[in-house]
Amino acid sequence: MYDLIIIGAGPAGLTASIYASRYRIRHLVIGKDLGGTMGLAWQVENYPGFKRISGMELTKKMVEQVKGLGGEIKLSEVSELAKLTEGIFAVKTTGGQTYQAKTLIIATGIRRRELGVPGEKEYLGKGVSYCAVCDAPFFRGKTVAVVGGANAAAQAAVHLAEFAKKVYLIYRRKPLRAEPIWRERVEKNPKIEIIYETNVVRILGKRGLIGGVELDNPYQGNKYLAVDGVFVEIGGVPGTELAKKLGVEVDEKGYIKVGPDMGTNIKGVFAAGDIANAAGELQQIVTACSEGAIAATSVYRYFLKE
Repeated sequence: MYDLIIIGAGPAGLTASIYASRYRIRHLVIGKDLGGTMGLAWQVENYPGFKRISGMELTKKMVEQVKGLGGEIKLSEVSELAKLTEGIFAVKTTGGQTYQAKTLIIATGIRRRELGVPGEKEYLGKGVSYCAVCDAPFFRGKTVAVVGGANAAAQAAVHLAEFAKKVYLIYRRKPLRAEPIWRERVEKNPKIEIIYETNVVRILGKRGLIGGVELDNPYQGNKYLAVDGVFVEIGGVPGTELAKKLGVEVDEKGYIKVGPDMGTNIKGVFAAGDIANAAGELQQIVTACSEGAIAATSVYRYFLKE
């Protein structure tokens, strides 16, 4: 039995653990991946205290701080949440373990959005990727396409340009939605070519590997574009399935509804980070950390009122 279980080991969950330790709240962090989306970031340049740091290194520093304060982390995926009695929750993992806690902080973030086009699933791992940081080195000297127009897509394109000989950035609108600094880096990079107002409608291949993509808007007179890899960077959707089964309310976009204290409609259940609707579209590491700190503080105050 724990006082608190934090579900998710991204910046929100890790920060919540740091604060929970300082409040002397007996807690457990359960997360499938350390760092979550933060861990996949090639470069982080807008987190205070670091001019530039990789998401992996920032994750490492946060984890070290969590463990240094006595925080306990279990790398596992949560498969079920249940309310046993008033003030007691059960958390079951895919490994078959069940833990109990008096309070929960749900910080499971978002999962990568898929294109949903023919060939995407067939060529996953054979040219289709959702992680430029992970797979860029495999495309050294090759031609790749990045689909998307926000920060993640721009960063992926710049990173891939360090390895690939050519990078097409395909965006369904115009102009790019990325921050000005990333937009400038994309536009100034001679290896990157932007294809505006265009969608990828099919991923094509031969002999088990990607050979190109089909476009809905012909580019230079051709609706087929030859590429060796496709990197999908079109944002994510909140992973709220478990929370909804518990009875937690979500908004029209699927994000968990929270109050200023990060509390949900269920007493003793809080949410933080990209899965919550507190910061709107500002899904940043710094806002996730802030919400994690607020959620842990609210748990502390929750116990003071008991």
